[in-house]
Amino acid sequence: MKKYIDDYILMLEEKIKDNDGGKQLQEDVLLKIEIFNKERIIHLIITLFYALFTVLFACHIKESVMYLIFSFFMVCFLIPYIIYYFKLEARVQYLYKLYDKIKNSD
Repeated sequence: MKKYIDDYILMLEEKIKDNDGGKQLQEDVLLKIEIFNKERIIHLIITLFYALFTVLFACHIKESVMYLIFSFFMVCFLIPYIIYYFKLEARVQYLYKLYDKIKNSD
């Protein structure tokens, strides 16, 4: 998904630079923003549940060493999830700015 968004942003920046906008481009950008927002919400839910399970495992560390091991692995996977989510969030917000540029150029 990262490469898809990055490629789309590059294509959009070229169209804005060439003043190749219009209503059709505005509608296309809004549709893509809607799709990326759904992706963002799905990843937010996954990240939150993953963080919840990480905390639950961490709360039970005193009961067994296995919880410590599970907690360690959960944290190792949670950090990349959080990084990916924030990168996705930043790209979608950048698409908002590009949409505003297209809208104001008409």
